[in-house]
Amino acid sequence: MPQFLDAGAVRVWCALALGALGRAREEIDAINVYPVADGDTGTNLYLTLESAAQEIERVFTGGGAPESAGAGHPLSLGEAVRAMAYGALIGARGNSGTILAQLLRGMAEVLAQDAPGPVDRDRPAPPGSAGAQAADVRDGTAPPAESGDRASGEAADGRLLALALRRAADSAYQAVAHPVEGTVLTVATAAARAADRLGAERDCGAVARAAHEGARTALAATRGQLAVLDRAGVVDAGGRGLVAVLAALVEALTGQRPDPAGGRGQGRGTESSAEAASSAGPGTGGGPAVRSEAPPGPAAPECAEPQPAAGGGGAAGDTGAVDDDSGSADDGTGPAFEVIYLLEAAEPAVAALRERLDALGDSLVVVGGEGLWNVHVHVDDAGAAVEAGIEAGRPYRIRITHFAAGDVHTRTGRPLPARAPRAVVAVVPGEGLAELYAEAGATTVPLRPGHQLASAELLGALHRAHAEELVLLPNDAELRHTAAAAAAQARAEGLRVAVIPTRSAVQGLAALAVHEPERRFDEDVVQMTSAAGATRHGELALAQAQSWTMAGVCQAGDVLGLIDGDVAVIGDDVRGMAVTVLDRMLSAGGELVTLVLGDEFPDTFAEQLEEHVRERHLAVDTVVYRGGRGSALLLVGVE
Repeated sequence: MPQFLDAGAVRVWCALALGALGRAREEIDAINVYPVADGDTGTNLYLTLESAAQEIERVFTGGGAPESAGAGHPLSLGEAVRAMAYGALIGARGNSGTILAQLLRGMAEVLAQDAPGPVDRDRPAPPGSAGAQAADVRDGTAPPAESGDRASGEAADGRLLALALRRAADSAYQAVAHPVEGTVLTVATAAARAADRLGAERDCGAVARAAHEGARTALAATRGQLAVLDRAGVVDAGGRGLVAVLAALVEALTGQRPDPAGGRGQGRGTESSAEAASSAGPGTGGGPAVRSEAPPGPAAPECAEPQPAAGGGGAAGDTGAVDDDSGSADDGTGPAFEVIYLLEAAEPAVAALRERLDALGDSLVVVGGEGLWNVHVHVDDAGAAVEAGIEAGRPYRIRITHFAAGDVHTRTGRPLPARAPRAVVAVVPGEGLAELYAEAGATTVPLRPGHQLASAELLGALHRAHAEELVLLPNDAELRHTAAAAAAQARAEGLRVAVIPTRSAVQGLAALAVHEPERRFDEDVVQMTSAAGATRHGELALAQAQSWTMAGVCQAGDVLGLIDGDVAVIGDDVRGMAVTVLDRMLSAGGELVTLVLGDEFPDTFAEQLEEHVRERHLAVDTVVYRGGRGSALLLVGVE
């Protein structure tokens, strides 16, 4: 049965792509050598797609529904792809992220032509372009692929997806001042050509597979296309990121993750990856019906020395925007500043801006349209680049990074107070837990139900802690990539940051209990990680929808008992479920039980659980805290 791309599939694709870039972020950063070897392409791609994911979740939850939509308005494909492209545009970081934003925008121009929103229907697409061919498919002036061809606002078929991929590659080339082969542009073009070769294929899954395979093959060849890549023995970093994004598209459409070696994809357990991604967005903290995959427990902490402040969080990474591989790619003789800003301006003014910025520097990429643009350039005169934007329109969100000194916007004219030697930053669900963490000296970041926490919020908390050495406790398996991206940005600013992969607030409490600022940083991190890893964690949550779990099928409203992130038992009696979870967790032994109760439970409930532990499990102590508003029904920790 042919697979089609609809709004739900776009949402799943975005979530899976964000996870894929989170997993590959460090690898991509490590191979970032062109045009500036500042090691942040993976981070920039992650941050760009994180912004896209936030925007698409906003429109799916009603924050961005069209004015004409009713209360139950189902999101159309056009609205979904436009949200993804817009989020990427306003959050694009570095050259790599800016080009990714334009690739998504190019796809949206084809897939969203009949969607409500700021679409200029009177401006025809250039004859022969992917957009014009897509219009022909919809208008009936081009023969359909076959009977039953779906190319409406509800869903797109494989033929339309191939046209969208071609338009994406074309628009990315047009956005770059001086395109270079052997970069992400080459990989995007190869993906589009591979999709084109399927002709009238209706199955989006088949088209996505072909595009991914074409991109993967082209990526392997980039090493031989740029001398700087060949000397470093690596492939193009931005292209590597695009391959991960296309692999996520395959997974969203087929339920199978492509084999990195190019073999057949594999499923992911009892539920499809699409179901896992749609059951709860990353970092929502809302008690999902099924948790997505996560490592078995806190393993090695992400602990690193501060990187040289080469480019801050938004410095350029991989790009196709430099017309040779000498200069800034190798010897540090390129422009001193990276300038990025959003710009509200008309197209004629942007055309003039391109010419002026091209004369000022290199790595020029200008993406966007319909009055909103993202401008990225490397220059020696940052002021002139900003002035050019002012003459063209209204620039805002201006970010200027010195490649040798970090983000200039982090410096002020007055001296800052001295930093503390060390601090702990923790993500905390619930006001009561937040007070408990704060009393222990931690800087807290509230995790509110239904809110998707962004890396920028964690980075802001790291800044507020104002310490030379920082320990970050994400306290949620879904936040591990978000925390890693925030830590990478902080390290680029010269801070020393360790991320302890805590998956629950009770593991964070165990880590915080052994924290000693007087110890050497590495020793303190090891002890905190060990304490967190020795703490099993359980939780009671309400199922949000019918879903397959490790314990069987649950229905909306069922009480789920989770142990170490997996659903272990399903029921409807909260007290009975709490006792069952406690007994199962203590069956392997334990010395201390930590209970964190939500506001729904009276004090007598805690007393009953404490009495049960005393009677059934000898020599086990129990400590009880109130999670407060916004916390889970019940959190359980066993040390």
